[in-house]
Amino acid sequence: MCTLGCIPHTRQDYFRNFLITPLNTSTSVVSTTFHAAFFQNFLGASPLWYKQTIIAFLVINPFLLLIPEIGYTVAGWALVLEFIFTLAMALKCYPLQPGGLLAIEAVFLQLTTTETIFKELVAGFPVILLLIFMVAGIYFMKDLLLFIFTKLLIHVRSKIILSLTFSVVAAVLSAFLDALTVTAVVISVAVGFYNVYSRASEDLEAGSEAERVYEADLEGFRIFLCSLLMHAAVGTALGGVTTLVGEPQNLLIAKYLGWDFMEFVIRMAPVTLPVFIVGVLTCLALEITKIFGYGGQMPERVLNILREFDQRETENMTSRDKSKLVMQGVAAIFLVVALAAHLAEVGIVGLSIIVIQTAFNGVTEEHEIGYAFQEALPFTALLSVFFVIVAVIHSQHLFQPISDYVLSLPPDTQPGVFYIANGLLSAISDNVFVATVYITEVKNAYDQGTITREQFDLLGVAVNTGTNIPSVLTPNGQAAFLFLLTSSIAPLIRLSYIKMVYMALPYFMTMGLTGWLAVVYLL
Repeated sequence: MCTLGCIPHTRQDYFRNFLITPLNTSTSVVSTTFHAAFFQNFLGASPLWYKQTIIAFLVINPFLLLIPEIGYTVAGWALVLEFIFTLAMALKCYPLQPGGLLAIEAVFLQLTTTETIFKELVAGFPVILLLIFMVAGIYFMKDLLLFIFTKLLIHVRSKIILSLTFSVVAAVLSAFLDALTVTAVVISVAVGFYNVYSRASEDLEAGSEAERVYEADLEGFRIFLCSLLMHAAVGTALGGVTTLVGEPQNLLIAKYLGWDFMEFVIRMAPVTLPVFIVGVLTCLALEITKIFGYGGQMPERVLNILREFDQRETENMTSRDKSKLVMQGVAAIFLVVALAAHLAEVGIVGLSIIVIQTAFNGVTEEHEIGYAFQEALPFTALLSVFFVIVAVIHSQHLFQPISDYVLSLPPDTQPGVFYIANGLLSAISDNVFVATVYITEVKNAYDQGTITREQFDLLGVAVNTGTNIPSVLTPNGQAAFLFLLTSSIAPLIRLSYIKMVYMALPYFMTMGLTGWLAVVYLL
C-alpha cells in the first residue's frame, strides 16, 4: 500500500494522498506555491496592482446590485467605467482578457442578455467582416507597400518633403486600405533599416573613434525614424476618417445612416478636407521649426549604408518577385474600384482580394494563408466584447440621460457638443468603442422620432470625426497608435507613451480645433 510521501501508482492512491496531504505541514508550501502560480498565470505578466484591481472589480460588482432601486444602474455604470479603464491600461494588458471577464460577469449578473448581445453582434457584422477579411486581404499587399515606402525613404532627400510624402501616402492608403496595416508596413520598413544599420557596428572595436561616430549617427537615426513614424501614424488618422473603410467604426456609422462609399466621403468632406489641409500644414511647420521632437535628419553615413542595401535587394529581385508586385498593384486597383462602386459589402470585397492575390501569387498552403488573419482576429474578438458592453448600456439605458440632455440642446449646437464629447472620451479610451456607443444612441433617437433625418446625418458626421480626429492625442485612442507604441521599433527608437503624447500634442490641437470649427460652422 502506498504510504504518505510515496509516489501514487493508481488513481485511488492519488486521491487518497490528495485528501491526506493537507494534514502534512509540507502541504502548506505546496498549496502556497500552487496559489502563487495560479495568481502569476492570471493575466500573465501584468503588474500586481493591475491584477488586484481587476479582481476587485469582479468582486465589487455583484454587491452593487444590492443598492436599493438604483443597483442595476450603478452596477452598469461601474462596468462601463471599469471597461474604459482596461482600454486606457492597454499597455499593461491587452483589453480582451480583463474586458472579457467583465463582459462575462455582466451576463451572469443579468445586466444584459445573450439575446441582446447577439443582436448587437448581428448589427455590427459588417464591421466584423471588415476586420476579418479586409485586413487579411491587405496583408497580401505588404510587399507592394513595403516597396513603396522603402523607395520613398531612400530616394527623397529633403526631410520636409519626405515627412509630407509619408504623411500623405499613409493617409491615402489608409482611406482605402486599413490604418493598422499601413502602420504595420511603415514599422516593418523602419525595423528593417534600423537592423541593417545596426549590423554595420558588428566589426567595430569597442571604444574606438569609429564606434563613437557610429553611436552618434545611430542617435540621429533614431530621432529621424521617430519623427517619420509619428507623421505616418497621424497620416493614417487623416485618411482613416474620410472613408467607410478607414476605421472599423466608420463602417458601422455608414450602415446605420444608410450611406455607401461615395456618399460617406462627400458627407465627411466639409470636415475632413479642412482637417487634412491643416494636418499637412502642421507637419510642414513641425519640420521647419523642429519643435516637439520633429525635424531630425538622416545622417549621411546611415543613408549610404541603406542605399547600398536597397540596391542589392533590387538587383536580387527575381521575375516572380516582380510579377507579385504587379499582381498586388492590380488587386489594389480592383479594391479601389470595388469600394467606390460599392460592388459588394466591404468584407466580401476583402475576401475577393484574398482569393485573387493568393491564387495568382502562388500562396496555396493553409498555414501561409493563416498568417494573414493573425493581426486582425485579436481585435475582432475585442470588438465583440465592445458589443457586449454596448448591450449592457442599452439594456440599462445608461446613456439615455446624457443623450436626452444633448438632444435637448438647440439643434445647431448638438453636432459641436457631440464632437467634443466623442473626442475627449476617445482620447482616453478607444475610438471604436466610443463611436459604437454614441452612434447607436443617435440612431435610437432618430428611430423614436426625437430628431429629424437631417439632424441624424449631421450627428453622424460629428460622431465619426469626433472619434477619429481628437483621438490622435494618446495611443489609447486609435489602434494604429497603440500598435506603434507596442511594436518592436518603439524601444529601439526610444518612443515611450509620454513621448508619443508629447509629439501628438500639436496635431491634436490644430486638427482637433479645425475639426470642431468645421463641424460647428461648415456642416
